[in-house]
Amino acid sequence: MRRLARHVWQAILGSIAASAACADSGGPPTIATDRPSVTDSAVVVPEGGFQMENGLLVANLNNGAVLDLPESAIRYGLAERTELRLSVPDYFYSLTSASASASGFGDAALGVKRQLGPLGGVDVSIVAFASIPTGARQISSHGYDPGLQVPWAHSIAANWTVAGQIAAYWPTVGGRRDFTSEATLLLDRTLSVRCDLFTELAVDSPQRGGTRQQLHAGTTYRLAANQQIDFHVAAGLSRAAPRNYLGVGYSFLLPTR
Repeated sequence: MRRLARHVWQAILGSIAASAACADSGGPPTIATDRPSVTDSAVVVPEGGFQMENGLLVANLNNGAVLDLPESAIRYGLAERTELRLSVPDYFYSLTSASASASGFGDAALGVKRQLGPLGGVDVSIVAFASIPTGARQISSHGYDPGLQVPWAHSIAANWTVAGQIAAYWPTVGGRRDFTSEATLLLDRTLSVRCDLFTELAVDSPQRGGTRQQLHAGTTYRLAANQQIDFHVAAGLSRAAPRNYLGVGYSFLLPTR
């Protein structure tokens, strides 16, 4: 756990260093990713565009540490304001348990995203999806679990954006539905055409069990108009939340037709 905490601080320092290295480029970037924030992007992938977002996460949970990868989300621009979405099953590897049953693949998910805004200067989208029980016996929910998300974003100054998300999930836990509501609030600071910093508060409130509250921060850096890397860290603010986690990611957008 001490080693994980040290990695968290290293990631924070790395984010600060990456932010300091941000420099303007000749043209505006076109990629807009859902990761690494809990709050999804309020806009869709351009029509005909193929976007893939990937990452690696190390989480210090209440029952031990877990490695989660590749966190791959595939997004395809089906129409001008509509995208199709596929969440590839993640592999969860226990870093603190010698038992093989603690590791395995999770479930896949299929969904669609429809951009509704801008509405009065606010970008708004709605995301509907359902998980598919493709995961390992000890990790899968063994149910087809629906979810609904409404991310939004609004520019409040030249380099500042406030965003958030309200969501509802119906995961299967112990063979029965555990309705969970979610609310997030995010503040983003654009440092340059390539680099952003964000901080957000995310609160999940399940029907059963304690509320999960976490403070999350990170940075994104665009290597090119269609490529992005990210770094992020979080700390749990409630007993039911993960104690802390850190992650890195790489995303790319292929040219539109």
